[in-house]
Amino acid sequence: MQRIEAGATTITDRRTERSWTVEVAPFLLSPLQVTRRAIGEAYGFAIDDDDLLPATHTSWFEAVDYCNRISALANLRPAYMLTGEDGDSVAWDRTADGYRLPTEAEWEYACRAGATGPRYGELDDIAWYRGNSGERPHRGGEKAPNAWGLYDMIGNVWEWCFDVYDAEVYKDYRVIKGGGWFDEHWSCRVGVRRRTMPTLRIEDLGFRLARNAPG
Repeated sequence: MQRIEAGATTITDRRTERSWTVEVAPFLLSPLQVTRRAIGEAYGFAIDDDDLLPATHTSWFEAVDYCNRISALANLRPAYMLTGEDGDSVAWDRTADGYRLPTEAEWEYACRAGATGPRYGELDDIAWYRGNSGERPHRGGEKAPNAWGLYDMIGNVWEWCFDVYDAEVYKDYRVIKGGGWFDEHWSCRVGVRRRTMPTLRIEDLGFRLARNAPG
């Protein structure tokens, strides 16, 4: 896990034409997206395909469950409490030291890594997108990282964030960030924010792990 120091980021929503600034406390973030191998090991099943590809076809609820599962394996306090008949109600214990999904603000702040433009480098150097991916996902870490050593923050696969996108309009739809291997260049920018239902499983959506930084 890479330590990300405290800072602030400004999020802009083009749909509502609103912007807001969020203070970000220090936290830890994985340099790579979670892989199929990691998912298989946590759940005790084998992956027949290339198991070092990003773990896709994983819903937001399944990503949350995975965070809790590997927290328990690492003797960390799980960050989430899942309730309801199908585990479809999630409460976040913000004091827990276990693995979790990054917030949208954490994700965007870490992605920028101090950059002020739409990306942290030239798109072909840092990302797999429709123009160079061959319309398929790739193993993590094959493109250049950002200034803070994080790979594939843009491109390869979209990433789940913890946050609800807009509860008044879209209810429990969650924020996804980063763009993916099938997206055109205009979708592969730091500030692009999309939303989708937390039950969605799709071939270009995955996640990476965060944790609270030790004091």
